Amino acid sequence: MSEKIISTKSEKLTAVKGMNDVLPPQSAAVEWLEGKVRSLMARYAYRNIRTPIVERTPLFVRGLGEVTDIVEKEMYSFEDRLNGDPLTLRPEATAGVVRAVVEHSMLYDGGKRLYYMGPMFRHERPQRGRYRQFDQIGAEALGFSGAEVDAELILLAVALWKEVGLTDVRLELNSLGQPNERAEHRQALIAHFELHMEVLDEDAKRRLHTNPLRILDTKNPAMQAIVESAPRPLDYLGAASLEHFTTLKSILDANGVAYTVNPRLVRGMDYYNLTVFEFTTDRLGSQGTVCAGGRYDYLVEQLGGKPAPAVGWALGVDRVLELIREQGLGAVESTLDAYAIVSEVTALPLVLQTLQTLRAAGVSVQMHASSGDGMGSMKSQFKRADSSGAHYAIIFGTDEVSQNLVTIKSLRDGGGAQASQSLNEIADWASTLQSRT
Repeated sequence: MSEKIISTKSEKLTAVKGMNDVLPPQSAAVEWLEGKVRSLMARYAYRNIRTPIVERTPLFVRGLGEVTDIVEKEMYSFEDRLNGDPLTLRPEATAGVVRAVVEHSMLYDGGKRLYYMGPMFRHERPQRGRYRQFDQIGAEALGFSGAEVDAELILLAVALWKEVGLTDVRLELNSLGQPNERAEHRQALIAHFELHMEVLDEDAKRRLHTNPLRILDTKNPAMQAIVESAPRPLDYLGAASLEHFTTLKSILDANGVAYTVNPRLVRGMDYYNLTVFEFTTDRLGSQGTVCAGGRYDYLVEQLGGKPAPAVGWALGVDRVLELIREQGLGAVESTLDAYAIVSEVTALPLVLQTLQTLRAAGVSVQMHASSGDGMGSMKSQFKRADSSGAHYAIIFGTDEVSQNLVTIKSLRDGGGAQASQSLNEIADWASTLQSRT
C-alpha cells in the first residue's frame, strides 16, 4: 500500500476540505426541509428514487458533455483498484436517474415522476453556499413532452418556497429550442464572437468551436457588451418551439407566477433543449441560483434508451437553508416533547419502562443519563431539560416514585405549570399530548 494512504497515529484526522459535517441543530434543519419536500412530492404524485453515489465515468462524459466545466474541471474521478474501471463520484443526479430509468425499463408502461435527495461532489473552490460535497433535492418527469409538465415542475418549486416561507426568490425563463434550432443559433454565435476575438478571454476562445453557448454565461465584465449583443436562442425558435414556450408562460400566468424571460439564460450541461429556468436571489452573493432545471428530451436516447422526453430541476439544500436564515425565518423548533429528570439511580428500571410506554405512544422523550457519581443534581438536570428544547419535564423524584407517580412540568408556557400523573395512566397523558400536537 502506498505510503500516502497510511496516516500516522499522531496525525489529527479531519474532514476533507469542502466536505463538511452536518451537526445538530443544523441536521434538524436539513431533516425539516426534507420532510417538507417528501410531503409536497407526494401531493404532486412524485415518487422517490435512490441511485448510487458512484457511477461509471462515461455516464457523465456522455450525458453532461466533454467540454462542460463539470467534466473538464470538477469531477472526482478515479480507477477502481480491483478492475481498473473508471469511476466518478456523481457531480449531479439527472444522468444517474436517466441511467436507472433506462437500465430498468421504467418507461415501458408510461411516464414516471420521480424525485431524489442526496449528496453530490464537485472539486471547486469552497465558498459560502458552494461546497465540494453538497446535498441536492431534485424532481424529474420522464416520458412527458408537453409544456404543462414543465409548468407543473415550476409550480412544484413555487409551492415549496411557500411551504418553507421563502419570498425573495425570482424565476427566470428561456427556451433553447430544438437541436436543429440550436445548431443554427450556434453557427450564428460563432460568427458573432469571431468578429470580437480581441475581447474574448482564453476560456471563451477555447469554447468557441466546441460549446459557444456557454460563452453567454461568462462572468467576465470585459465581455458583457459582446454577450449582450450576441444572437439570442429565442430568435431561432420554430413554430412548435415557440408554441411550447408560449403555453408554458400562459400556464404560469394563469397561476399568478411572476417570471422574467432571460434570453441569455443557459445551463451548464449539454443535454438541455427547449425550456430552461432558474430561481435566483440577491441574498446569497455570487451564489444566487437556488434552484435550476429544464427540459432534456434527448438524454434518454443518448444514454441507450428508447427516445423519451424529460424535464426536471434540482435545488441546493445548503443554499435554501442559508436563504431561510438570511430572511430571518428562524431556527427549526425542537421536536422533543419531554425530558425525563431522575433523582435516583435505583429508579432507572421504572424510568425506562415508563419512557418506553411514552415512546410507543408517539411521544419523543430524552432521558437524563447517569454518570459515574450518580444522576447529578436536580438543578443541573432542569438546566439540561430547559436547554434541550423539550416542552415538558417528567420528574421521577423519590417521593413521586414511591407513590407510583411522576410530576409533569411545563417548560414553555412561562408559568411552569405542573401536575402529578399516575404511572398507570401515563399512556392517557401521552394520548392527550398527541391530540394537541
